[in-house]
Amino acid sequence: MSVPTPLVVDPPAPLPPTVPAPVASSSSWPFGSVYNRFAAWRRSLDLPNPGTVENLSKEAKQTLLTNYAFDGARADLSKSLSMNPMFQVTHSFHLGSQTTPPTYHFGAVFANDKLFLHGNVDNDGNVSGRFNQGWSANNVSKVQAQLSTQAGQSFLQLEHDYQGADYSLNAKAVNPSPADFAGIYMGSYMQSVTKNLAFGVETILQHQGPGLSDFGAGYLAKYTSTDRNWIATAQVQGPGIVQATYWQKLSEKVDVAADLQVMTAPGRRDALATLAARYELRMASFRAQLDSTGKVSAHLEQRFAPTFSFLVSGEIDHLKNAAKVGVGVMIDSSSLTPEEMGMVPPPGSPALPMPQP
Repeated sequence: MSVPTPLVVDPPAPLPPTVPAPVASSSSWPFGSVYNRFAAWRRSLDLPNPGTVENLSKEAKQTLLTNYAFDGARADLSKSLSMNPMFQVTHSFHLGSQTTPPTYHFGAVFANDKLFLHGNVDNDGNVSGRFNQGWSANNVSKVQAQLSTQAGQSFLQLEHDYQGADYSLNAKAVNPSPADFAGIYMGSYMQSVTKNLAFGVETILQHQGPGLSDFGAGYLAKYTSTDRNWIATAQVQGPGIVQATYWQKLSEKVDVAADLQVMTAPGRRDALATLAARYELRMASFRAQLDSTGKVSAHLEQRFAPTFSFLVSGEIDHLKNAAKVGVGVMIDSSSLTPEEMGMVPPPGSPALPMPQP
């Protein structure tokens, strides 16, 4: 019997080497390599974000009395209904002022990690609201509107903020009309050029209709010390309008601020200089201010408890021989338990370790 001859199978022929498909690179674009090198150099500088144009002199404003002074009597009563998400309602009363009539405001605030809603209505029927939506840590869209019983006081404002690594962008439209694009349009850009110095530009376009447009531009500068203990800003707006501020932190409890406004428009020359100081105590905050018109102002906020504050504000105008005095209270009541407010840990939870010096 014959033995079958084994069948020998030749190994398969090797496949030709696979040639990778061409991948589009930035070098195929004429300016791609230049842009990549510029971006890499820019990242190597590690420049900080300069902040927004709106908050250019934020630290100085927190020391000055412009947003704190009042006269007459006022009371702000707040009630927190929820902490996460935050939901709060407020009743505000203001009467006895020498400059404004008695007013009452009812407001409500709702906020979570990405959403902020605020509504307000006063005794005259004026309704206003704000809506902020955070799409990411760098992108925030804002809407602000007001319906007023007075002619010409109602408005709609659309805004968007973008915060880059070393720059910030803002676009804003006030009463935009999609029919003829009438409205006020503003844009601003702030760029850090060193770790301490930043420059910016702000533009405004007021379009009232065909052939009726007005354009203006402003320029800004901000210098922050390395230890962030002092900040100086300068702003030039329109023809002959200059504003400069200086803020310095003297200690953990004391900071000072100075503000200079100069106007040299045709037919008018005016200047105003203001000096202010703020002293933060454990349960109180005191502000004092003096300006070049002879006005001396002071504001005291005394906190007797975390939910109760007493306010005293006063101003003396030596040149006009006039004075204003204001007193007020701020009360925050809550239907939440101390555990829900985070003031006391829930029963049975382990005690938190004390911070080490």
